[in-house]
Amino acid sequence: MSLKHEVAFTLNGVQRRTTVEVGASLLTMLRDVVGLTGTKYGCGEGECGACTVWVDGMSVNSCLMFAVDIDGRELVTIEGLAGDPRGAALQQAFVRHGAVQCGFCTPGMVMQAAQLLAGEPRPDAEAAKRAIEGNLCRCTGYQKIVEAIVDAGAQLAAEEPAR
Repeated sequence: MSLKHEVAFTLNGVQRRTTVEVGASLLTMLRDVVGLTGTKYGCGEGECGACTVWVDGMSVNSCLMFAVDIDGRELVTIEGLAGDPRGAALQQAFVRHGAVQCGFCTPGMVMQAAQLLAGEPRPDAEAAKRAIEGNLCRCTGYQKIVEAIVDAGAQLAAEEPAR
């Protein structure tokens, strides 16, 4: 018999309520209970960053957080960046720079990059590298990802007066 607990939280701007197993990770809740599969399971140990989400505005490895701990909090996943200008700019820049190979690490990279752009709208390459330090990619060698992040910041800055 597994113990279950009801949690209420804001997910990508929408109030949600669901029941989770007490020992389940936030990642498991997102993928298996809520049905949002953009957040990826990579290592299960907080080492790869594929499962990066924002909890109360801070980046979190969702594989390391218990789902019950989301109760009363605000959660943003890669799906939640769909309407965010930073998400759109990053998506376009990743494509433009060929920063997407297999795509497995991309959601975590984009979550980290969007958080960087929120605090540092025009990052340089060093800032972009620091922002994705906890995210692993086995395909690109990181250079194209870093270029995409810098480009997205420049693109957003160029569009700023138009808004």
